[in-house]
Amino acid sequence: MPDRIHLAVALDGAGWHPAAWREPTARPTELTSAAYWREIARTADGAGLVLATIEDALSLGGRSFEPDAETRRDRVRGRLDAVLLASFLAPATWRIGLVPTATTTHPEPFHLATGLQTLDHVSRGRAGVRLVAGSTAQERKNFGRRADGPAGLPASGRVEDDPALLAAFREAGEVADVIRRLADSWEDDAIVRDLDTGKFLDRERVHNVEFEGEFFSITGASIVPRSPQGQPLITALAHQTIPYRFAAEHADLVFVTPSDAGAVAGILSELDGGDDLRVFADLLVLVGETRTAAEDVWNRLQERAPLTTDARVVVGTADDVVDEIRALADAGVDGIRLRPARLPGDLDAIADRVVPAVAAAGILLPDDGSPTLRERLGLPRLASRYARQEVGA
Repeated sequence: MPDRIHLAVALDGAGWHPAAWREPTARPTELTSAAYWREIARTADGAGLVLATIEDALSLGGRSFEPDAETRRDRVRGRLDAVLLASFLAPATWRIGLVPTATTTHPEPFHLATGLQTLDHVSRGRAGVRLVAGSTAQERKNFGRRADGPAGLPASGRVEDDPALLAAFREAGEVADVIRRLADSWEDDAIVRDLDTGKFLDRERVHNVEFEGEFFSITGASIVPRSPQGQPLITALAHQTIPYRFAAEHADLVFVTPSDAGAVAGILSELDGGDDLRVFADLLVLVGETRTAAEDVWNRLQERAPLTTDARVVVGTADDVVDEIRALADAGVDGIRLRPARLPGDLDAIADRVVPAVAAAGILLPDDGSPTLRERLGLPRLASRYARQEVGA
C-alpha cells in the first residue's frame, strides 16, 4: 500500500486552462464576486482538502513574460487581491487552510506579515502564504520604484545564470525571514488583560525585530498579537535548483512539478529540507465521466488557447487521477496539489469523485481533528524566538 498523503487544490479564476472561461459550465461574469469564491472555497472545504492556494499577480498579464501578456483579449483578466480574499473566505469555511499567493518584490514585508497574521487570527489558525520571487517588467512599471529586474528566464533556462533572478530569490528569503520574525515579536502571553491593575499588555514580552538586510530593514514589532499557529505556513513553488534551495531554507511546504513519479526521487534529493519540509506534487486535472469525454473537452480547450505548463496534466476519469496520485504517493511525496483545469466543474469532480476514490483506495490521510493547518500537516508550532530570552533582555 502507498503512503497516505494529503490533497490540496490550487484556485485560479475560471480554472488553470486559459480557455476555461469559455466553457458552458464556467461563470465568467462572477469571477470577482464574493458568492463565487465563497461557493468554491466551501466546496473545497467540504471535500476535506487540507489547503487551497489562491493565485495572484501584480499586473494584468499575471506572471507571464510573453510580450503580449498585457494586451491580449482572449484570457481572463482582472482578479481579487489574494490575501484580502482569503480573509473574506476564512469565516465562510471551517477546516481548509487558506494560502494566498504574494509577490515578495514590491509589497512592503511589514504589511504582508501583518496581513498574514490577521488571516491566521480570523481563520483560527489556517493561514499560509505562497511566496513568489521576482517581478515582470509591467509589475515594476505598476509600482514605479524599480527599473531593473528579471526579464524572464535566461537562455540557459537556469535561474543561477541571471543575477537579477538570484537577487530576487535573496530578497524573497529576507521577506520569509521577516514574516517569521514579526510573527514571533509578540510572545504568546504578552497580553495580560488584568482588569484590577489596568494592565492590558506586558510590554517586555513584545520585541523589536531589529532586522537589517540587503534589501530592507525593519526595527519595530508587529502590530498584530501572536496568532494561533505562531507562524503562518510559508510555501513556495519550485522547479529547479535555486528555487529548491529557497524552499529548503525558508519554506514549510514546497509545491513541485515532477514530469512523472519517476522524477520525484531526484527532486527530493535536491530539496533535502529535513523532516519539517512537506513536499506536494502538482497535477493539472480535467475530470470527465469517461476518458473520451474528458479528452474531447481538452481538445476543444487546446484549440481555443493552447496551455503551456510544466505541471503534469491528467485528462481522464477520476480513476485515472487516482492512479497518478497513487504513483506519486509511492514515490514519496507528502501531498498532491490538484490544479482544476476548469472552475467550478473540475473542482466539483474532485470533491464528488476524486477525493472519495482516493480515500477508498487507502491513500488519503484523514482529518485528525488538529485545530491548525500546521498541525494537520504534522508540523510543529514554533515557539517565539524571543521567548527563549529572559524577559526584558
